Amino acid sequence: MDWPIAEVARMSGVTARALRHYDEIGLLPPARIGANGHRYYEERQLLRLQQVLVLRELGLGLPEIGRILAAQVDELAALRCHYRRLLAERDRLDALAGTVARTITELEQSRKDGTDMITISRPENLFEGIRSAHCMKALHGYPELVGAVERHAAALSEAESEADERERTAQMIRLAELLATGLPADADEVQAEIDTQYRTLARIRAASAEEYRAIGRTCVENEHWHAAYEAIAPGLAAYQRAAIEAYAATRLR
Repeated sequence: MDWPIAEVARMSGVTARALRHYDEIGLLPPARIGANGHRYYEERQLLRLQQVLVLRELGLGLPEIGRILAAQVDELAALRCHYRRLLAERDRLDALAGTVARTITELEQSRKDGTDMITISRPENLFEGIRSAHCMKALHGYPELVGAVERHAAALSEAESEADERERTAQMIRLAELLATGLPADADEVQAEIDTQYRTLARIRAASAEEYRAIGRTCVENEHWHAAYEAIAPGLAAYQRAAIEAYAATRLR
């Protein structure tokens, strides 16, 4: 039994355009191409698509997924490996949820106490539950930037990934300290910190003013990013967005 590309797209939630792209790059060739030029998929291809989607959800880029699938010799062993990755991802999300829950409790208590002061949390690695490749998926409409970050993240070792996460946490804490002093988002000291953040990103790919503004908006609009910022200091997500807006307007025109 086989299924046409339109049916596979409906079942999997992957667009027909994406499926054609997977074929073009050799990641997921169809079982056959009909006389009408349409692609048809059998059970083996659907199983491979499932593996692609699992690895995408785990934050891997297409080149890395291709290398993983090319190296596997036993489908059952591969599925067991993916299953272990999913369990690890579940544990990561559980840890993140616990961090956010503790922050909610602390903020609720501070409001009951009538405390208006900004309290800055200094975790060693708040971004342990939020890797850059996961975060960038929220930037819809900017595939080149997202792709560059995903490729960079996929090439990092575990130690390098952890160092990257700790540095992003440190950047957020430094910005929170500026927020606590009452400095406006366009102050020189704040813009210097945003410049440091931009240069960190530029080592992967220099973002345009439009792309960088989109990152700023995502700090507020994406629940995972917003939770991470607010866990360090209430109001930090909006402060980051405003600071990026000012930076883009003056430095990236």
